[in-house]
Amino acid sequence: MTIIDLCTTFSDDDRCRELLERLRWPNGPECLRCFGSVVRLANNANIFYCKDCDYQFTVTANTVFHDSHLPLIKWFTATYLLCEAKKGMSAMQLKRMLWDKNKGSYKTAWYLCHRIRHAMAATEKPMLDGKVEMDETYVGGVQRGKHWKRLENNTKEVVIGIKQRNGELRFFHAEDAKKGTLAKYIKENISQDVEVIMTDELPAYPGAIVNAGMKDVPHKTVNHGAKIYVDGDVTTNGIESAFSLLKRGIVGSWHKVSAKHLMAYLQEMEFRFNRRDSRTLFIDTLRHMVTADPLTFEKLTA
Repeated sequence: MTIIDLCTTFSDDDRCRELLERLRWPNGPECLRCFGSVVRLANNANIFYCKDCDYQFTVTANTVFHDSHLPLIKWFTATYLLCEAKKGMSAMQLKRMLWDKNKGSYKTAWYLCHRIRHAMAATEKPMLDGKVEMDETYVGGVQRGKHWKRLENNTKEVVIGIKQRNGELRFFHAEDAKKGTLAKYIKENISQDVEVIMTDELPAYPGAIVNAGMKDVPHKTVNHGAKIYVDGDVTTNGIESAFSLLKRGIVGSWHKVSAKHLMAYLQEMEFRFNRRDSRTLFIDTLRHMVTADPLTFEKLTA
């Protein structure tokens, strides 16, 4: 779908609501409380009414659209732009594209982006198997000196990345890159049937793999310190490529990401990366948006 197709197909709120209803209730609308049959109000077709529990609601109730006064076409356009922006899109850029110069606010655009990211995060994630690459990186300000990675000198944020070869990606905002932390992410995301785990020469990885209950899983490394990046089939170039895309998003699109919300940006990048070849990325994102729980501004900024 192109942006021209989007504007043509969903030119008004009625068409947007029709799609959301199909995505939320493939078998027809049902009551959000008792799951019984509902009817549309005669004076407002956008409102459903359940006679059994005397409840009125709309298709956007209890979703990320909940309590929003924005036209749905703006929601759809914002979702499309975030889906198609390979390196992400800043809230300020979205504001410039969706509102007139003297209308709208940065806060509204920022909140809109985070609600879409919230829906992207609410997805089921299968365990990774086959050939798996794992690595760590650091994001934040510029720090110089050969000892900046030491805990007492490091103020950057740690990001752990795990990627299945020719498969899915996982990003995590971690407290550190120590053995116990790495073991936690290995255990929660990598299947016991994994063929091989590939990492760099970081000393914490062998112990982390053992602590995760995978002492019998082959562990192969590449020595980046010796400028060895590929050793036969052993490489971490796949996860390094994903890290590169993430950092270009931070530097070139978002410009500044707080530690508090870093995980939300990682989940957005992960969601889009895992569906980079999908022709239904936009529709899939809307489907998550009508099934995810609401995200209030108070909760987001708490």
